[in-house]
Amino acid sequence: MLNKSLIVFALTFVLASCSSTSEMPFVRTSGTKLVTEDGSLFEIRGTNLGNWLNPEGYLFQFPKSANSGHSINDGLSQLVGPVYMDSFWKRFVDNYVTERDIEFLAAAGVNTLRLPFHYKLFTSDRYMGTTDENLGFEVIDRTVAWCRKYGLRLILDMHDCPGGQTGDNIDDSYGYPWLFREPEAQNLFIEIWCGIAKRYASEPVIIGYDLMNEPIAHYFEDKEELNAALQPLMIRTVKAIRKYDTRHIVILAGAQWNTNFKVYDDFTFDDNLMYSCHIYKCPPVKGSVKGFVNFMEKSGRPMYMGETGENTDDWVRDFRTVLDECGIGWTFWTYKRLDATRTFVNIPKPEGWDAICGFLESDRSDYASVREHRPDKDMCRRALEEYLESIKFNNCSVNASYVEALGFNAENYE
Repeated sequence: MLNKSLIVFALTFVLASCSSTSEMPFVRTSGTKLVTEDGSLFEIRGTNLGNWLNPEGYLFQFPKSANSGHSINDGLSQLVGPVYMDSFWKRFVDNYVTERDIEFLAAAGVNTLRLPFHYKLFTSDRYMGTTDENLGFEVIDRTVAWCRKYGLRLILDMHDCPGGQTGDNIDDSYGYPWLFREPEAQNLFIEIWCGIAKRYASEPVIIGYDLMNEPIAHYFEDKEELNAALQPLMIRTVKAIRKYDTRHIVILAGAQWNTNFKVYDDFTFDDNLMYSCHIYKCPPVKGSVKGFVNFMEKSGRPMYMGETGENTDDWVRDFRTVLDECGIGWTFWTYKRLDATRTFVNIPKPEGWDAICGFLESDRSDYASVREHRPDKDMCRRALEEYLESIKFNNCSVNASYVEALGFNAENYE
């Protein structure tokens, strides 16, 4: 007679073996809506996994002198050394988002995650403590597996493009959107997206590819020339992707921080496109998204709010309701950050963190200044070690009122 535990194990194994990606239907566009392959309506409701694969200084509460990926790494390397920082970033990637985070988000009722990433994860450039050009695929693979396990969808977002697409700290660039001026950067941009398309062409967990985040900031004198280059690069990239992947939605961003869609006038070059808008500081009323709704109707394509939020619970609740009523799917920014309430999960601030911030804000214009202002190295390493533990889900606290403002359930996280 078989032991009951063996029967349970065997049954579990069979069920797991029978599970396949084919059980989750692809999502595609149908007019201004998203539908699954069986024709069911799909509405994006979720959050961004920001800061995980594209560190931003303010999410660490660092000053503006350390607000981009490379400026954070440079400042902390001055503080605790580059070898330690390689180790720090590797553990940061392992700890910041884990299966437990995905399990929590699914239990809360989230159905979609937007995953911002840096292009360097797919190159041999040193980034996040390594030169492994496969790191991006490894992290996406495990995120896809977690999402499949808990029934979530995923949007891949190149937040930091070769050369820089925005020209500010958010794209980890050098102060100008060189992507639109350098053919080599454009070729690398397309090459990386084609590599992603090849690998995930048959993966229905992924809704689509958000090609570039917030292209072309508003303050460049040659803004109109840069704007004119956006649609041609998007068309070229989509056509390259379609050689390998014809099933995933391709998501196109508006210029000037995902707000200007006048740069687009060709809505027919692909039959599975969606546009992405972003907006933060605005009244939580329909008038704030009227332009986006008008473009959605003009293009006949869905509009998706890839980022919004960073506001009070009341504002979040009201604006989320506006988006729902306007038929705009959304992923609020962002899932997790240090010592904050306007996010799903709060990371406790380590002891000694203010000393790190003080050093990063100090004059570091020459080596003598670095030596003068550097606090105790051992204390700073202890603070960074504590941070690496603090970012694990079980050491964070859930901002229940924020979660509930988004219409999700904050009671299922224990």
